[in-house]
Amino acid sequence: MFPPPPPPLTPDLLLRGYMAGIFPMAEGRADDEVFWVDPRQRGVLPLDGVHVSRKLARLMRRTNWRVTLDQDFIGVVEGCADRDETWINDQIFEAYADLHDMGHAHALELWDEGQLIGGVYGVAIGGAFFGESMFSRAPSASKVALVALSAHLRSCGFALFDTQFVTPHLASMGAMEIPRETYRARLRDALLVEADITGQTLAAHPGDHLQG
Repeated sequence: MFPPPPPPLTPDLLLRGYMAGIFPMAEGRADDEVFWVDPRQRGVLPLDGVHVSRKLARLMRRTNWRVTLDQDFIGVVEGCADRDETWINDQIFEAYADLHDMGHAHALELWDEGQLIGGVYGVAIGGAFFGESMFSRAPSASKVALVALSAHLRSCGFALFDTQFVTPHLASMGAMEIPRETYRARLRDALLVEADITGQTLAAHPGDHLQG
């Protein structure tokens, strides 16, 4: 007898999964199934301790790029999935689109002369933001988007920025790993925080998101 297939990935199931400390992935774009991940070591980005190199800060101050929120959620997810290997299959794509329509999934976009050049998307519940993926079509665009999002989340009262894992890219910006139980304790506290990602006006110029 074969095991029953996993339940479909609905917005409600997604929200319950995040609140329990797990998140979904697929083996690849062509794989129909989704599995849930619960890392022993969880990646988090300190909202008050994002590292911005001098080179990146100089770019953010001098560039004419523009930052927006939720102007092209689908475009950001498509950008994140547009790579040789991706865990974003059709089921995940559609579920997050539905979650965006419900007001729980959000994207920060980066534009250059009307062209989408980078962005990051994730899920907001209470005072926790669960970063899902980011992409870049211009050098350092994803880093600029991450700095801008971190600053905006901080200004809106968020308490936790979950990055799931820590890549070298994220580690260079201050992301760290914490044990599963430590993460779950921080998650419980963050879910009790009343935060709203639309509660503050998002600064349009990248340089306005720099501290100091």
